[in-house]
Amino acid sequence: MSPAPALSLDAARLQAEIDELAAISEAPAPVVTRVLYSEKDLAARAWLAGRCRALGLELRTDAVGNTFAHWEGTEPGLPAVATGSHIDAIPNAGRYDGVVGVLGALEAFRALRASGFAPRRAIELVVFAAEEPTRFGLGCLGSRMLSGALSPEKAAALRDSGGVTLAQWREGLAAAGYSWAAAPLASAALPRGCYHAFVELHIEQGPILEKEGLDLAVVEKIAAPAAFRYRLTGEGGHAGAVLMPGRHDALLAGAEIALAAEKAAKESGSPDTVATTGVFQIGPNAINSIPASALLEIDLRDTDVAVRERTLRAIEAAAEEACKRRGVTFLEEPINLDPPALCDAGLRDDLLRLAREAGLKAVPLVSHAYHDTLFMALLCPVTMLFVPSRGGVSHRPDEYTSPEETARGAAVLAAALREWAS
Repeated sequence: MSPAPALSLDAARLQAEIDELAAISEAPAPVVTRVLYSEKDLAARAWLAGRCRALGLELRTDAVGNTFAHWEGTEPGLPAVATGSHIDAIPNAGRYDGVVGVLGALEAFRALRASGFAPRRAIELVVFAAEEPTRFGLGCLGSRMLSGALSPEKAAALRDSGGVTLAQWREGLAAAGYSWAAAPLASAALPRGCYHAFVELHIEQGPILEKEGLDLAVVEKIAAPAAFRYRLTGEGGHAGAVLMPGRHDALLAGAEIALAAEKAAKESGSPDTVATTGVFQIGPNAINSIPASALLEIDLRDTDVAVRERTLRAIEAAAEEACKRRGVTFLEEPINLDPPALCDAGLRDDLLRLAREAGLKAVPLVSHAYHDTLFMALLCPVTMLFVPSRGGVSHRPDEYTSPEETARGAAVLAAALREWAS
């Protein structure tokens, strides 16, 4: 068998497109902000669609806004090989998160076409809607819908901070001429086995690759969150008139819960356990008034479901004890409870081998951040490919990965797509 033709990727072109897409933002440079269904989100989609059409890819958008760019294979009946990521961005974000996996894939497609490659299996680029939870408070909305992890009924009822539901957003988009928004939400779900494999190119969002002088990492498992909310009700009162023995302070009960979450994560026995109290609101929020209410939202993650559940039980026990002792009532509400994902060993080993063949230093790694790949694992074999993040920084305007680093990742992605689609 003759060796496959060398693949030529244009690092400068890839960086130029990353920079061009970054300019489509709700905030001025260097900040990137693109919230689901906003004017800038829709403009970015249109910009990307133009790039896909220029490559001769067939485009479709599903009922929630996931976009699929399709390169047909010589045997159309075979399940396609898929890759992709997202282009939405949280407020005050950077230009690389998600985008590298979308534009890097387009550059990989260009390199494959230029080499004369004709795929046996179709290759599909998936641009997921709302990987970030900014609009509706739930991450990976698009991949949850297409994997069947989120029902159409629950999705339609999601509300943004202004109280507008997903169903109402879709009605407005349909009225504005976006025909995909008129399709039934249930039509977004894909069947299991619809893809032969899925791989997501992404920035690491951590410091390991840079610190260890590595080029790439191949993800072997992805941690997933159990997110939950505590609503605490104590007794308000005048800060001077109610003496300390008679207080039922909701803030202090909440503070004990937040500290208990930290303690439980540290004592879980797993290096992958993390717990974050990312929301803590109190009422009436006045300096001279005892807090009568508190709202906490806690994100608990691990790659091992049993460890995560054991840690959650420890937090719940501590919450019950603290509230009882302080005379505060509480209500615990689940937000989401997602399973971790194990990446496919064969796909992982292929990527590590292809990286070595390209002269690159690559290692297996755990992803403690979760991605759309977490839900794609419900449909097909998956893995991820990480490129370095300078300083481990992400979700900030100073997020940075060099053009050479993104191009290396796209080159290995291209080689993998060629192999898996052959």
